[in-house]
Amino acid sequence: MKKIYILVASLFLSMTTFAQAPESMTYQAVVRNANQSLVESQTVGTRITIIQGSVNGTEVYSETHNLSTNVNGLLTLSIGTGTVLSGDFSTIDWSVGPYFIKTESDVLGGTNYTVSGVSQLMSVPYDLYAKTSGS
Repeated sequence: MKKIYILVASLFLSMTTFAQAPESMTYQAVVRNANQSLVESQTVGTRITIIQGSVNGTEVYSETHNLSTNVNGLLTLSIGTGTVLSGDFSTIDWSVGPYFIKTESDVLGGTNYTVSGVSQLMSVPYDLYAKTSGS
């Protein structure tokens, strides 16, 4: 019985040793066309750009995705897993922000992108936990 406890404990410790934060961020958007109608169950071309400093700051990373929306027009992707245009997501120094995300889309699934929006990346629960986890 003692050997089983040791085996379970060593498996648990080895699993936690290899645990790492994923090198990506989930992003979701409801996609609408020029008439403000939902783009349902359709492939959409998307370009994501991470910008440092300000809305018009330095582009540090850019990637594209071609994914399908669902029946509600919802598009879900992981930033950091697309086709890289510039930069390296894993080397972004998040401590020298602020950072902004620019989203562009082509509702016809191509690369004729129009800007959907630019917004500042804010703290998330993981970030707030990490701030105090070392103490």
